[in-house]
Amino acid sequence: MKVKVKGYLTYREVIGDRHLLFDEGEIVTVYDLLAELARRSDDEFKEMIFDPESRQVTPLVAILVNGRHCSHLPDRLETTLSDQDEVAIFPPIAGG
Repeated sequence: MKVKVKGYLTYREVIGDRHLLFDEGEIVTVYDLLAELARRSDDEFKEMIFDPESRQVTPLVAILVNGRHCSHLPDRLETTLSDQDEVAIFPPIAGG
């Protein structure tokens, strides 16, 4: 199974645009994908996206699966990914 991941703004510097390959038939959730990205980035991405105390994804990070924000998916971060899905990750953005 191949999943395309696109990092934006500061995340682009760490993860860029890449395809992650998983074993055929392996069940991979959005959370699993984020954990794998953290593992492959020597913890730099982990420090950016996961809360150090709760070890949960910080709610300020925007994660989209095929253009739909994770908060609108029935299983949120536990949503199972499929072959050729695209996951976009945006850092917190402030402004006015």
